[in-house]
Amino acid sequence: MAKPTEKKMRKLVIVESPAKAKTIEKYLGSDYAVEASVGHILDLPRRTLGVDIRKGFSPQYEIIEGKENIIKSLQRSAKKAGEIFIATDPDREGEAIAAHLAKIIGLDGGRIRRVLFNEITPTSVRHGLTEPGEIDQAKVEAQQARRILDRLVGYMVSPFIQKVIARGLSAGRVQSVALRLICEREAEIRAFGPQEYWSITADLLTKKGEAFQAKLARWRGSKVNMDIADQAAAQTIVEALRSETFTLTDLVKKNVKKAPLPPYTTSTLQQDAAYRLKFSNTRTMQVAQALYEGVELGKEGPVGLITYMRTDSTRSAPEAVKAARQFIAERFGDESRPKQPREFKKSKRAQDAHEAIRPTDVHREPLTIKKDLTPEQFKLYELVWKRFIASQMAEAEFESTTATIQAGEGEFRATGRRTLFKGYQQLYDDASNGDDETAQELPILTVSETFQLKALNPKQHFTQPPPRYNEGSLVKELDEKGIGRPSTYAMIVSTLIVRRYVTRKEHRFHPTELGETVNKILVSQFPDIFNVSFTAQMEEELDSIENERTDWVRVVEDFYEPFQQSLQLAQGKRQELRKQTEETTDQVCEKCGSPMIIRWGRHGRFLGCSAFPACKNIKPLEPAPATQLTDKTCPKCGKPMVVRQGPHGKFLGCSGYPGCKTIVSLEQGEQVDCPRPGCTGKVSQRRSKKGRVFWGCSNYPKCDFVSWYRPILEPCGDCGHPYMDERTTKAGIFKVCPKCKAKVAKEA
Repeated sequence: MAKPTEKKMRKLVIVESPAKAKTIEKYLGSDYAVEASVGHILDLPRRTLGVDIRKGFSPQYEIIEGKENIIKSLQRSAKKAGEIFIATDPDREGEAIAAHLAKIIGLDGGRIRRVLFNEITPTSVRHGLTEPGEIDQAKVEAQQARRILDRLVGYMVSPFIQKVIARGLSAGRVQSVALRLICEREAEIRAFGPQEYWSITADLLTKKGEAFQAKLARWRGSKVNMDIADQAAAQTIVEALRSETFTLTDLVKKNVKKAPLPPYTTSTLQQDAAYRLKFSNTRTMQVAQALYEGVELGKEGPVGLITYMRTDSTRSAPEAVKAARQFIAERFGDESRPKQPREFKKSKRAQDAHEAIRPTDVHREPLTIKKDLTPEQFKLYELVWKRFIASQMAEAEFESTTATIQAGEGEFRATGRRTLFKGYQQLYDDASNGDDETAQELPILTVSETFQLKALNPKQHFTQPPPRYNEGSLVKELDEKGIGRPSTYAMIVSTLIVRRYVTRKEHRFHPTELGETVNKILVSQFPDIFNVSFTAQMEEELDSIENERTDWVRVVEDFYEPFQQSLQLAQGKRQELRKQTEETTDQVCEKCGSPMIIRWGRHGRFLGCSAFPACKNIKPLEPAPATQLTDKTCPKCGKPMVVRQGPHGKFLGCSGYPGCKTIVSLEQGEQVDCPRPGCTGKVSQRRSKKGRVFWGCSNYPKCDFVSWYRPILEPCGDCGHPYMDERTTKAGIFKVCPKCKAKVAKEA
């Protein structure tokens, strides 16, 4: 009797993201099962150091809380699989996840292979599976060394900071250096003394009546920079020039070419998205991750739209460059395509492990798939697509003109620029922000001709301090100084905000009083550890573990020994340092008669008795405002609502507190009926634990309705829905119906 044919065993592919799993599963068919680990499965323990310093800094990993069922599912699938491919992200974090997965699955190592996908496309996925490799232990060790270094600093310096300043504070190896940069910039701004100076511009007319402007460049033979110190000096020059003849004495024309920028790296993408789209770094990376892992494109299903988004390289695959050049010739003509493919200089610090960020298919133009993308996805994809195509286009060509005009003892300069060939600027606009003198197009001029003076315009200026960092400029500074790596930039910034060490005002970072206090202590006690050049050197050491197979234990030891010495010295100064953070006052404790001092707490500064711990009297630094009764009533118990002060500002609270704990926003409370059927609550403004504003039902937790958009008490003109959402886009502020999505521009 013939033996029955055994069922063919499926191959298992493990990735870290469910979205990525869905996209890959579509490409591979029924022979493969694709599952997700949902990020890391092992990590150092949350509440203990988790590093055995005496045993070569051995990490003590444990299963992350909540991942037990995921691990069991992966283990069951692995036992049934013929082959196992681990396809986590192609960076150090992904390699560490791969190593932990291999360990936790615990099967014969020969069945487990490592595959890398720089892009999630059918070709890339199938090609990666045909050429599997092994887990790169050097990458795993580099990630492990970084994790251990960060843990040593965080778990040893944070308790020190808490004892010196206040409970609940923390310090980070790289984040603290970023905080130092922000605080030092703030100190520069405070110390800056503005200097007044004046400029003089002439409005001139040719004999044909063509207008242009020229700026005073020299006066009485000397260059004019910031030498015109005040209005009186400027007016003296203006009066002397009014009666002079303005004559063109020199005219210089030259052709100038401007090359396109390279495709995006992680750093430049975050910078451009911050400048052009006003995206935070975290938002940029979340959207980019979704574009990389796959987006549903109608009948096509999930498609990966961009290559891997954590990279420091400007290099692109030859086949991608070839496709871009063909597209350019077809769309813009042969004259817009350079004779040879364009290559870009590699940065000295670049690891160059992955390609630059580019579209996976140049023919997938942004507008053709806009309907399938969220507004954020479309904006970011359009940036990536345009930047990559433009990088392989011809240079832009201009005619630059400099005209020198003599007027008595004054010499004026007029500069202009005329576009000869737009080149890559047909697609990608990289013009700088602000006024640009070269933007004027000068009329046709000839040497010796004279001009009619229409007006002389003296203008007052003041020298400006260096600007505060924004999301883009901080990332640029970190990147240029070698602090952190592409995968860490967004986390660095978000951590500083969450810890309330910095605030963001008008898209720029301001250090808080708490942030400056923490920075002052860290810099004074750990001048080498929290140092820009030292931190950059540590990044190079971590890179050497991966690239040169340097012993990771030696790298950690070299850091730990001087760090431990600095920490021991700082611990001996704790009381002295704490005194430095306190301020004496002329107030007296009403309980024991001792002087009151200003101290730090986890929620800010407060007044505390100097006799602590014998006397534990404390009170707010600012006197609590008098309770303000309102004409609103509590929706739960009917008692009057009063204005109260909380950590995020003023709000309305029930006067029956603590018996009734109802609160609503002071500004947006009780405006709109909750849209949930049968609910009698009102939609009002609230804040999440991280301080983010949202709108939710006043009947929470009975009703869990929430929205990120401010409700406007105005019915939809299309479907009659009782209110509209206020949504802000690049095109302006709109009222959008949450039911039928009807969109109306909001009146100014």
